[in-house]
Amino acid sequence: MPQFPWMPSDKFWDAVFALGKGAFSIIITVVAALILLRLSGPVIDRAIARTARPEKGYFDDRRVKTLALLLKSAIRYAIYFFAGMAVISKLGVDTASLLAGAGLAGLAIGFGAQSLVKDVINGFFILFEDQFGVGDYVGINDVSGIVEDIGLRVTRIRDFGGQLHIVPNSQISRVTNYMGSSMRVLFEVGVAYDSDVDHVLEVLARDFEKARTEIPGIVEGPTVLGVSDLAESAIKIMVIARTQPMEQWRVERELKKRIKQLLDREGIIIPYPHMNVIIEGAIAPQAAPHGNGRPDSCEV
Repeated sequence: MPQFPWMPSDKFWDAVFALGKGAFSIIITVVAALILLRLSGPVIDRAIARTARPEKGYFDDRRVKTLALLLKSAIRYAIYFFAGMAVISKLGVDTASLLAGAGLAGLAIGFGAQSLVKDVINGFFILFEDQFGVGDYVGINDVSGIVEDIGLRVTRIRDFGGQLHIVPNSQISRVTNYMGSSMRVLFEVGVAYDSDVDHVLEVLARDFEKARTEIPGIVEGPTVLGVSDLAESAIKIMVIARTQPMEQWRVERELKKRIKQLLDREGIIIPYPHMNVIIEGAIAPQAAPHGNGRPDSCEV
C-alpha cells in the first residue's frame, strides 16, 4: 500500500484498533455485569424456593426471605468486584500486581475497615443463628419495629411511626424478638364493689368460651384468672390470653370491647371517677324563667 505524507502511519491504525478493541471489551464486560445483576435475583429466588421448601418445614417463609436478601447482596458485591477487575485489566493495568498492592494497602487500612468486617460477620451470624428475620417485630438496642431488610452491612427497621432506622450489624448488641410461638394479652377489668363477684366471674368465663372461636388470632384462652386487686373504687379482675404474633393488640381491643358490651347487658357497673358538687345552703331559684328557660337570678 503506497504511503503518502498526509496519511496516518500503520502504528496509528494499530493504536486505534487496539483502543477500539479494548473499549468494545469493556462495553461487553459492563453489559454482561448488568445482565448478571438483573438475572441473579430471580435465579436466587427460584433456587432457594426449591431447596428451602418452607411448606415442608425445612425453613420458614421469614427465614427464606432473609436468606434470599443476604445472598443477593453478596452476589451483587461479587459481580461488582469481578467486573471492576475485568475493566481494569482491559485498560492495561496488571491486576496481579494491583491485588498484591491492595494486600499491602489492606494492612494499612485494616484498622479503618474493622467495623465493616464486623458488620459482615455479624450479618451472617444473625442469619444462620436465626436471631431474627425479615418481617419480625423486634427490639434492637433502643429501637423497636418491623425488620424490612437484613443486608451484609446494615439492618433496616421500620417503627410504628413510619420512621426507618438503619442499624449497622456490628452495633447490634441486644436483640429482643417478639415473634415467639405466641404473644400474651394481660389486662384488668374493674367492677363495682356492690357487684356479685362470683356472678361476674361466671358471666365472663361463659362468654370467653364463645370468644375463643369468634375472635380470630387467639391461640389460648381468654381465661379469667380471678380477683387480682381490691382497688380504691373497684374490684380488679385479671384476664389473660395468648395470640398469634403481632395479633395481641387487636385481640386485646376486641376483648375489651366485648367485655364492656357484656357487662352492660348484665347490668354490672364498671366504676369510673366522677365528682358530685354539693353547695351547702343553696336555695332553689325563685325567678320565673324567660323564653330561654333560664332564671334571671338565684339566691344562695
